[in-house]
Parts: sequence; structure tokens; C-alpha cells
Amino acid sequence: MANKRIIVAIDGPAGAGKSTVAKRVAEKLGFVYINTGAIYRAVALWALRLGMDLSDMHRLEQLAKEARIELPPGGNRILLNGEDVTDAVREPQVSEAASKVSAVPGVRKALLRLQRSMAEENSVVMEGRDIGSVVFPSAQVKIFLDADSEERARRRARELQEADRRVNTASVATEMKKRDERDRKRAEAPLVQAPDAQLVDTTGLTLDQVEEAVLRIVRARISNGKAAGQ
Repeated sequence: MANKRIIVAIDGPAGAGKSTVAKRVAEKLGFVYINTGAIYRAVALWALRLGMDLSDMHRLEQLAKEARIELPPGGNRILLNGEDVTDAVREPQVSEAASKVSAVPGVRKALLRLQRSMAEENSVVMEGRDIGSVVFPSAQVKIFLDADSEERARRRARELQEADRRVNTASVATEMKKRDERDRKRAEAPLVQAPDAQLVDTTGLTLDQVEEAVLRIVRARISNGKAAGQ
């Protein structure tokens, strides 16, 4: 049944709505949802806990190789070395550290193997920043979610506020701009829209509208035979 396995790659910058939409789309399709950002956050969390210098690329690479990261079925939890770190990896300082950790070539190579192994036996909806361009360049469905920077900052600030974290949109926008620049300019697997990815601009759209737009793209690709033969 390996030829029936379908990979939906959803990429885009922070605040574009990738995680929420990818999770909902996976549920509708009956696919496994994989949040690759959470994987990098887990490594960043471990590095912070160890007091590691985030410029020490060799040690970060070793940490990524040693980390035992699991995403249990359901797409809502992440385990690091057996510990549930779902809430911990969402802390602002971890997000900042993850952006730096993810720029390390050795870390990306170590986690690339993990990401690919997660999709070996199941159809998946995998979201991140380089899924369609690097992790699964032959994915049957590639989507690039984006939105204008102001709306992305508002969304992220609202998300943090709902988690009882004191933030303001201006500070979130500043940090998001820095992260966007790091992600787009990094030498290893930068954030780019794959040439064959379909752009979905989520600016001004409701979550339901974005979900429907993505599902429409996925179903069209699957039904026209391009996915079935992969």
C-alpha cells in the first residue's frame, strides 16, 4: 500500500495559520498530522535547559542526534526524552531559540531523517518552513500559506494572550520580523515557496475559509490521479 501514501506539505512563515489549518485538514482527511516546528522547539528547549550556547553548532548537532522526540497520535502533544513538553515548547523564549537552532545545518540534517521517518508508513499532513522544498520535494500536494505581516503579528499575539502570556502586538511583530529574516536568509533550507506549491493568502480569511481552500487543493490533486500514482 506504499503507493497509496500521500504527503501534503504545508509551508509558510510564523502566524500564517499553518499549525491550526494543517491539524484540521489532517483530521478531515484521516491523515497523520506532523508539526515539524514542534520538533525544532523540542531541541531548542533541551538546549536552553542545559544552558547551552546557541552559537555552538557542533553541540547543537549532537543534541539533535541524541534527542528522542515523539509526536503521539492526535497531533496535540510532543514528547522529549519521554517527557510531555507540549506547553513548554510554546514559551516565547523557546520560539526565539528554535529559530536560531533551526538555522544550524547539522541540526536540520539530523532532524530531516526523523521527519522523513515519520511519514514512512502513513499519509501525512506535514507543516513547517521547508517541507515542500527540502523534506519532501516530491510531495503530491504542496501549499504555501501566507498573510500580511500585521495580521500574522496580531494572530500570534492573540494566541499568546489566550495562553495567559503578557505580550503586545508591537513586540510580537518585532520578534516575528527578525525570525522571518533569519528563516528566509539562512544558508541551510531557507523559508521559500516551492515552485510547484500553491499559494494560499490567508489575510482576511476565517479559519473555516482557509481550511476549505486547502482541502479543495488537496482533493483536486488527489482526484485527478497525480497523487494516486506516487
